[in-house]
Amino acid sequence: MTALSYRYVALTDTGLRRADNEDSGYASDRLLVVADGMGGAAAGEIASSETLHVIRQLDRDLDIDAIDALDRAVNDANKRLAQIIADDPSVEGMGTTLDALLWDGEKFAFAHIGDSRVYRLRDGELQQISTDHTFVQSLIDEGRISPAEARVHPHRSLILRAMLGRDDNDADLSWVQPVLGDRYLLCSDGLSDMVEDSVIARALGAETIDMAASDLVRLALEGGGVDNVTVVIAEFVEKGTEPDVHLSSHDGQPQLVGAAASQARPRTGNADSGSDTSTFDPEELRYAPRPPSRRRWVRWTAGIVVVAAILGAAGFFTYEWSQKQYYVAASDGKVALFRGVQADIPGITLSHVEETTDIELTSLSDFQRREIEDGIAASSKADALQTIKDLDVITPPAPTPDPVPAPSGPTPDPAESPSTATPATWRR
Repeated sequence: MTALSYRYVALTDTGLRRADNEDSGYASDRLLVVADGMGGAAAGEIASSETLHVIRQLDRDLDIDAIDALDRAVNDANKRLAQIIADDPSVEGMGTTLDALLWDGEKFAFAHIGDSRVYRLRDGELQQISTDHTFVQSLIDEGRISPAEARVHPHRSLILRAMLGRDDNDADLSWVQPVLGDRYLLCSDGLSDMVEDSVIARALGAETIDMAASDLVRLALEGGGVDNVTVVIAEFVEKGTEPDVHLSSHDGQPQLVGAAASQARPRTGNADSGSDTSTFDPEELRYAPRPPSRRRWVRWTAGIVVVAAILGAAGFFTYEWSQKQYYVAASDGKVALFRGVQADIPGITLSHVEETTDIELTSLSDFQRREIEDGIAASSKADALQTIKDLDVITPPAPTPDPVPAPSGPTPDPAESPSTATPATWRR
């Protein structure tokens, strides 16, 4: 079996619409890491940089199994976030995604949590080897939507798991076995949300990994650049292969980029330290953090409370957000306006009938009836009402009257007996 090693490169960009870089990236001959910080107002740059500073301590000779070492490091990083939040309540709600690959000389130990991604390019074919911890991924897993539909779903950015300094969001751990010629890409969602996988595959196959990294960042910016974008790439070669002098990593030094490279450190002081928290940051909605817990000791007073909190966490994250959504569907054979989202989450009801119309499903075409039965998502209540208004209701034919026996008397003059029949009408 051919002994392997890998070349590496790390690159980041703040993007076109954000003022600060909350991503952190790291690459060395033992360790590859990407962390995407959560929420500018809640110190996402601190979350990603502190997490990376803990994880990068693995970049040394280890005396235990690589996956056990990575598991411990992830737990230590999570505890570090919990301590920062306990010391400074103003950063309650901060968090980060994490993807880390730790090389043991033969294979990678892999840790993943959140919606940052890890891809593998092998023989020209791209494969995503991480699974997004997102609302739309849960819909894909249930067969409710396709991956193509997920890319344009109105709630595609809602995360269900991230590192938050809590004990109810474990990372996925596994082994990854590289082969000669493999290229691995770790990236924040600033790339994967902006660039299609087919385009990522072509760029990742560039002549050198330095060129690939530059092309991927450029493509993310050309695609809109709405978020920070960070890429870390590794290319597997035979061990002992001469360094490529065209690579920025040819000197073998670790590369640290993003928030962690700026040495962002935790804030000190109380919540009123002068920072302006009144400005809404859209990034906070993406992660839908739970409201701050001011009485943490309650979680430890009884085991049943802890179990209930863990089981209900995902539903609680999304409930308030879901109640601002609307869709059109069927209710008791009629068209109805629903408030919430169509999602089957155990123990949580995410929708209810807001208004019921007089439109019978039987008055719609087969196509529209199927659409209503499946549910039609709307961007707002007004959009849902417009959808209802635009339905093509089929007016039923007027009933044929029963024949009336001819009168026995003289036949009346039609001109002197106007019809009293009323045209049929259909309420929409």
